[in-house]
Amino acid sequence: MNPAEKIINFYETDKAYGCFSNFAKYPIELEGKTWPTSEHYFQAKKFAGTEHEEQVRLAPTPMEAARMGRERSRPLRTDWEQVKVEIMLEALTAKIGQHPEVRNILVSTGDCILIEHTKNDAYWGDNGDGTGQNMLGQLLMQIRNGLEEYQPSAEGETD
Repeated sequence: MNPAEKIINFYETDKAYGCFSNFAKYPIELEGKTWPTSEHYFQAKKFAGTEHEEQVRLAPTPMEAARMGRERSRPLRTDWEQVKVEIMLEALTAKIGQHPEVRNILVSTGDCILIEHTKNDAYWGDNGDGTGQNMLGQLLMQIRNGLEEYQPSAEGETD
């Protein structure tokens, strides 16, 4: 990594850039339903088309939704490993698209590297020591790059 590149770490919802966390309380509308957080949506989709999906959607907290999503007594969909990144992207895109304040914070990060800094996750986060894949940060940067490419025309301009 180039030392000139700026890094933004995020994880806790009550800290700077905490809105990027899937536990942040930004409800999303997808599939005709309201999901309390992007974590609820992501975890519920592990059980798409079953009663478990709705049970997870209705979990009282994102932590409870995560716990339910990790219960292997529930029937994990067979294609989960193939679709999980796409599902996370759907959830993040909905959150950023439906909450202008989150979108504005994301755009304000410019070309900074976004890292979910946690030792609790080596796939979505950085594993706490930079060895993780940081897929959540990668997806947020991908969305941000798409937002930067789209610049709405100034009010009153015509094509």
